[in-house]
Amino acid sequence: MTPTLTAFKASPDRGRGLARDMGVRWALEEVGLPYDVRLVSFAEMKETAHRARHPFGQIPTYEEDGLALFESGAIVFHLAQHHAGLLPEDPKARARAITWMFAALSTVEPAVVERSMASLFERDQPWFEARQSMLDDRVRARLRDLSNHLGDADWLEGAFSAGDLLMVTVLRRLGGSGLLEEHPSIAAYVARGEARPAYRRAFEDQLAVFTAAAGA
Repeated sequence: MTPTLTAFKASPDRGRGLARDMGVRWALEEVGLPYDVRLVSFAEMKETAHRARHPFGQIPTYEEDGLALFESGAIVFHLAQHHAGLLPEDPKARARAITWMFAALSTVEPAVVERSMASLFERDQPWFEARQSMLDDRVRARLRDLSNHLGDADWLEGAFSAGDLLMVTVLRRLGGSGLLEEHPSIAAYVARGEARPAYRRAFEDQLAVFTAAAGA
């Protein structure tokens, strides 16, 4: 059975590859698994049919052979467990790669997303500049620690894994901020992820949806 992924019918990221389905698309491309896409509007995301798949009325969701999943990290983990290419065979290396999946979503992403949300919704507030400086420093601390671990390596733990996939997906949200460029090794790490053929296929597929919606 071909799995089905849900994604925005009209993504608010304007084709930049930042919508939450991007990481799942990338994982599907890495493992070579064909998939269908169900596009949903913001109104449809809040309807009963979609909430049966995603209780919080968001995207993405993933359906395959009677299994319905939500949360991009959980979907990527499911794919990595059941298809070769995203987790090492060695049990210890596998455990480390899974640890980096959690680190991307639980340690790095909260600081990145909080900064992004402040930039979008708090810019007109009198205290914005002071708060933005604090949020930038939080992100810088995460990037510094990540850079120290990465060193001169291409990937976080040996070969590319789902940990790298999720970490790069998170770090891409800092594009245009100048923060990645403060750590050349991290900027190069993100660029390596974006250069992977599977990433490019996923990005182009997501961009095509935005382009079609914009031209409608």
